[in-house]
Amino acid sequence: MLRMLTETDGVSGNEERVRELIRSQVESYCSSVTVDSMGNMICRKTGSVGKKTILLSAHMDEVGFIIKKITDGGYLAFESVGGIDPKILLSQQVTVNGVNGVISFKAVHLSAKEEREKPFKEDELFIDIGAKNKAEAEKYVTVGDYCAFKSEYREFGENMVKAKALDDRAGCAILIDILKKETKVNLICCFTVQEEVGLRGAKSAMRGLLPDFAIVVEGTTCNDLTGVSNERRVTKCGGGAAISVMEYSSVANPELVNMLIDTAKENHIKWQYKASVRGGNDAGAISISGGGVKTASVSIPCRYIHSSVSVMNKNDFEAVRRLINKFIEKAEEM
Repeated sequence: MLRMLTETDGVSGNEERVRELIRSQVESYCSSVTVDSMGNMICRKTGSVGKKTILLSAHMDEVGFIIKKITDGGYLAFESVGGIDPKILLSQQVTVNGVNGVISFKAVHLSAKEEREKPFKEDELFIDIGAKNKAEAEKYVTVGDYCAFKSEYREFGENMVKAKALDDRAGCAILIDILKKETKVNLICCFTVQEEVGLRGAKSAMRGLLPDFAIVVEGTTCNDLTGVSNERRVTKCGGGAAISVMEYSSVANPELVNMLIDTAKENHIKWQYKASVRGGNDAGAISISGGGVKTASVSIPCRYIHSSVSVMNKNDFEAVRRLINKFIEKAEEM
């Protein structure tokens, strides 16, 4: 499932293919499936007891690019969609409308010394799709078309996975798994759009939803790299489910944080704190919707996030999956 999700393109604002893939997996297990005007998909599952209503959220979109101009020479000028560091873009493979391309830059042999030593800007880069001129490029691409990293899902090392869009197709995969199981509580699973460009989808998706509490299931930053001291590491691959207490966009509900930690300890599930408040996720929109919703976040650590080669440990994915499932079981007794 994770392979299919990560290899399906869905840049923020263009999530349709991802949404239809998820719908095909969960619709028969849900009481209802609706899509709102923004493109968020809200899946409801009525519990056998229905004491509580729990909302789970994962975003469908990924970072990528949008085409802003086609040059006379047939190159594509682009703008990043979501937070992408320009340093990772050189020579990256991309795909637009099923056409393969590469992000081009002047060869090092032809660059002056001062050019090689200064940081380049995104507007100095172009996408080369092999077109000989503007007219040929326009047969395949139009201004406003979306473009995604071209990257295949690969397993390597010991339980490691490399793929694009692990943020947050990993969360989507966990929600799909949960929807396929029986539950006593009422579940609302929100597969949101446009998280990477300002939590826009979640702001729309929460209209009319009244959960007792919400858990956001995410992919998060991981910098357990050579040269980074333990004190500066945000999360660790293989360290288990990452529980946040605060991020730029939200403060986690302490009651839910303690409940998540207790659940992990009771079930011998490996977990860790996310040791940074930088970044944000849909909890920022969900927690302040309506009259306010008790909200917390559980994340899978991902190295090289927002790139074509994000890396996660499958044990962390499993830890988050088990933690959310056991948390729901715990909530059934509340």
